[in-house]
Amino acid sequence: MKSYDAIVIGDVNIDLVVAGCNELPGPGQEVHVHNMTLHVGGGAALFSMALAKLGMKVAFNGSLGGDGFGQFVRDQFILSGIDTSFIKTSNLNNTGISIAINPEKDRSFITYLGSNAELNLQQLDMNSVVLGRHVHLTGYRGSKNHKEYVEMARKLKALGLTTSLDVGWDETGEWYAGVIELMKEVDIFFMNEVEVQHYTRRIPIEESIRELSRHSPHFVLKLGSAGAVATVDGVTMYRSGFEVPVVDTTGAGDSFNAGYIYGFLSGQPTEQCLLFANACGAMSITQFGGSAGTPDRTALERFIADNVKYTSDHWAAI
Repeated sequence: MKSYDAIVIGDVNIDLVVAGCNELPGPGQEVHVHNMTLHVGGGAALFSMALAKLGMKVAFNGSLGGDGFGQFVRDQFILSGIDTSFIKTSNLNNTGISIAINPEKDRSFITYLGSNAELNLQQLDMNSVVLGRHVHLTGYRGSKNHKEYVEMARKLKALGLTTSLDVGWDETGEWYAGVIELMKEVDIFFMNEVEVQHYTRRIPIEESIRELSRHSPHFVLKLGSAGAVATVDGVTMYRSGFEVPVVDTTGAGDSFNAGYIYGFLSGQPTEQCLLFANACGAMSITQFGGSAGTPDRTALERFIADNVKYTSDHWAAI
C-alpha cells in the first residue's frame, strides 16, 4: 500500500486577484477596483488542492519562501488535507506572487517567480516520490530543463509509478520541438488547444492530434468551453463541455487535470475521466480564484447528474 495517491511536483505561489480593473494607472495615478482577493496559485498547487478535494491523498513537493505568504500557502494546503512535509523553505527567495488583473475579461498578469525558480528535479528527494502511486509534474521549460524531465520520467517509470505532465504556456516563445521525446516517457500528457498547435506547428486541430498520436500513448487536449479530447493508444474520444457562468478562468485547466487524474486513479474508463475533467474545469470558473470553485466528490457527482448531456465520444462530433 502506498501512502499517497499522488505526489505533485511543481509551482506554488500566491495569486492576488484584482477584480474590475479596466485600466492600469499611469504615473502618479490611482485606480479603484471592485475587489482584491488572495488565493493559493500555481498550476501544481491548484491541481493538488482540486485532487485532494476529490478525496485523493496528496503530497506536495516544491519550494516556498520563509515568509508570511509561504505560511499562508502551507496552512491552506493543510486545511485541504495535503501533506506539506516535502516542501522546501527557500533561504534565497520569497514566495512567488502573481497578480491577476481583470480576470472577468482578458486576464493580464504581473508575476514574481520567487522560490519557484529554485525547482530542480535533479535535487528531488526520491524517497518522497516512491511513497505515491502517481506523480504529476509541472514546470517544464523547454530546452532549459528538458533533459532533467526526461530523466525523471524514466526514473519514475522504472520505479513502477504512473506519471502525468502539463507543459503549460511557454512564455519564452521557444516551443521546443524536443518535447516529443518527453511525450513518449510520460503516461498522460496534458496540453490545451493553443499549446498543441504551437508544439506541432500545425493549425488544424485534427492534424495536431494525428501528429501527437505518433508520439504519445495517452494525451489529453483541453478545448476550453468546447470540451476535451483524449487519445489513448491511437483511439480518440471526445466529450463536450458544460455551459456555466464565467467568473474567473484562473486554474480551470488545473482543475480539469485533477478531474481527469481522479478518474484515472479510480480506474475509470477514458470517457468517464473526460467527463470528470470537463465538470471540474467548468465548476472552477464559477468563482474567483483558482481553487474556490473546485468541487468535492459529492458536488461533482451532483453537478454531472444535473448537467450531463449525451455527446459522441468521437472527434468527428465537434
